[in-house]
Amino acid sequence: MHDSHPMSIDELRAFLRSSQALVFSGRSRTQTYAWIERTLRQYEFLHRPRAEKGLLRQYVQKLTGLSAAQLTRLIAQFRETRQVRTHPYQRHCFARKFTRADQLLLAQVDQAHGQLSGPATVAILRREYQIFSRSAFARLSTISVSHLYNLRQSKVYRMHTTHVTQTKSATVQYAQRRRPDPQGRPGYLRVDTVHQGDRDRVKGVYHINTIDAVTQWEIVGCVGQISERALVPVLQDLLEQYPFVIRGFHTDNGSEFINQVVAHLLNKLLIEF
Repeated sequence: MHDSHPMSIDELRAFLRSSQALVFSGRSRTQTYAWIERTLRQYEFLHRPRAEKGLLRQYVQKLTGLSAAQLTRLIAQFRETRQVRTHPYQRHCFARKFTRADQLLLAQVDQAHGQLSGPATVAILRREYQIFSRSAFARLSTISVSHLYNLRQSKVYRMHTTHVTQTKSATVQYAQRRRPDPQGRPGYLRVDTVHQGDRDRVKGVYHINTIDAVTQWEIVGCVGQISERALVPVLQDLLEQYPFVIRGFHTDNGSEFINQVVAHLLNKLLIEF
């Protein structure tokens, strides 16, 4: 906007009345602030009566599209410095209390002690400085537990530490891995599964072979597929056919037998698995 010839107060009042339906905005913040500063100087804003100041505020606010609060701050800046300027953004950075050397020292302590818990590590750092008078621990002796974990997440710390946690296998105890000990008594069965084989792309059946370890009494069952639904009824039928009490059930590590359903069946019959 070019307004090298300022309008009178009456002309400003007429302009505001005639432009109520119009909306103005500046191209950029720098240009807008420069125009505000020039306008306030041209109209000698600071020396105007209160009513005329209000009219000038309406005029500036109308042409810039700024809010009343924004314009109030800019006028306060002009009153103090006789300028209206943008403040460059400066990101606030907190002072770094613990240095790279402290992070490396913490990494050495954790490597030596196996990365203990936060409170235990803080106690070690304080003892190093307060009891053993090691000046390198002066800053670390004042660290809090929460900030200790922050340092452990830093890039410097992680580059100088190696913490390996071995995977813990989830074992489910369904049976005992040991050979049967019948001591001359019948009732200890050895169980195995034999696949008949396929023919003309037709899946063959599975033979469930059970044999007593002492008497060599053998009973064979047959299932169409290896599944809990098909296997459990056949096993129950095989166990009922033996003329003596079944005391043990010994099989290989096949998943068709080592599972929760078969273990529940044998436990119900009080058979050692």
